[in-house]
Order: sequence, then C-alpha cells, then structure tokens
Amino acid sequence: MAIQNTDAFQVAVVQASPVLFDLKESMEKTGGLVKEATANGAKAILFPEVFLSGYPRGMGFGTLVGGRTPEGRELFYRLWQNAVEVPGKQTEELAAMAKKHKCYLIVGVTEKDRITDTLYCSLLYFSPQGKLLHKHRKIKPTAAERIIWGEGKGDDLNVIDTPLGKMGGLICWENYMPLARYALYEQGIHLYFAPTADCSDTWQSTMEHIACEGRCFVFGANQYLQKSNYPEDLQSLIDTSHPSLPSSGGSVIVSPLGKILAGPLYDREGILYATIDLKEIVKAKMDFDVVGHYSRPDVFDFAWKAKK
Repeated sequence: MAIQNTDAFQVAVVQASPVLFDLKESMEKTGGLVKEATANGAKAILFPEVFLSGYPRGMGFGTLVGGRTPEGRELFYRLWQNAVEVPGKQTEELAAMAKKHKCYLIVGVTEKDRITDTLYCSLLYFSPQGKLLHKHRKIKPTAAERIIWGEGKGDDLNVIDTPLGKMGGLICWENYMPLARYALYEQGIHLYFAPTADCSDTWQSTMEHIACEGRCFVFGANQYLQKSNYPEDLQSLIDTSHPSLPSSGGSVIVSPLGKILAGPLYDREGILYATIDLKEIVKAKMDFDVVGHYSRPDVFDFAWKAKK
C-alpha cells in the first residue's frame, strides 16, 4: 500500500529504566509511560529493547568457555520467571493499554516460549483496537546474548500496513545486517522502529544512515540504566569497571533525509516526541529510492520474500 495518510501525527520514543527482573513492576511503569505519552498527543509509542523486564547488562550468568555455574543457572531461571509469554497475561494487559489510550504500542520484551522454555529477544506491536498485530524475534542475538536468547527463524521480518503508515523494525545490532534492512525497505517501510541496548556514538550514525538509506522515519529507543537500577542482591555481580554500565541512553528520532528531529537524549529518563508527516518520505525519494528508481535488479538479485 502506498502512502495514504497525509495528516501529520505524533510519535513518542521512551527512554527509561525498567524494574529489572521484576515483570509486574515493569508492566506498571510501562502503563504510566503510555499514559504520559498519549496525554502529549502520541499516536504511536516505542519502548526500548527488552524493556520487559530489563536488559541484563554486565551479567555473565556464570558462564565461561567450557563451564557454567549453579548460581548462573539460578539467575537464568529468575530471568525466565520474569519473561513474557506471547500470547499471555502481559500481552493482554499491553493490548488493553493500547486500546485504552488509542495508540500503537511497540514494546521490546524477553519472550518465554512455553513449549520449549527458550527465551527470545522480541518486539511486539499492538493496535489502538487492542490487538497484538505482530511479533518479531531477533534473528541473531549479539555475542554473549546467545547465552540467554535463542535465534528467531526470520519468518517475521514483516512490515505492517496501518492507518499511520507501514510499520516495522529490527532489534539492536540486527540493524547492522544489510539484507535484514533491505527486507524491510523492499516492503516500503515508512516508520522504522529500532529498539536497542547500544548507547555508542556509532549507533547514532547508524540511525541517521538507515533513515537516509531507507528514506523512512527512524525511531531509536534505549534504556537509561545504572547499577542502582539492579536488585540489591545482584549489584555485587556487576563489575563496576565494565564498560556496559551505565547505559546513558541515546534515544533519537530521525527524518527520511537523515536529519535528527528529536534527541539524542542522554543521562536521564525521558520521552522524545516528533511530528511525522509521511509526505516527507515521498519528497525524500525524489533523488534516491533504494528499492525503486535507484535500484539495479538487473545486477543484484535479492531472493528473500516477506512471509505472509
């Protein structure tokens, strides 16, 4: 579907600290942030990677090459206990939030597969009608993330048609995978959601590049996380010299020409807002369209097809 919506609207990006290893409290905080964002006019709201219930930065889960510890297995079980079943109680609550506040809600979760007990890093999309529209599982967890999360099958790299435009996205360093990005571009993505745990300067460059490359609006959401956000009994497990903490944030919203519309936000919690006008996508494609007039299908053959 080509661009139909010619009315401008607000999108919000949340940068906040979840209540780590506490799904109930994190859900309550999510509800408060959704209420705040929609009170300020947001029609779509993005939360960070695994906001429910927290990215366990700096934690090794008792692993070394060739070795694991009982304590590490206990910590993994604690993570599993606070993961989200899809569908399940928490997805019903998130859908109800979206319906109550009449917004699209895009939330990163640690997903618990009840059949296999495997955990996944997933991104969930909810509609203003209170429906779970889509679930994307991260297809390649990065480095030590593979200890705790399985790999998605890649059959959910879909873009969703909505009245606000075509929505989709990738999680954290999936965004460094050129063909994964192209799979979204090929479907004509308008609103590109990129929840992350990366607060580096290079991530900012990536967000600007994707917006410029894909001629789409890009929304990057990160957690703001300090050692004090961890449960007290886990704080001693974190090496204070480890570069993973604090996570300073860096959430950002970027235009289809690669210009920053809001952020980057560092060193505090907050919500970013930007007014989105899809006509800017058409204007940006005048001189560059990676899957349209600037493509060379006679030279390059991309065989992947969206799974419906």
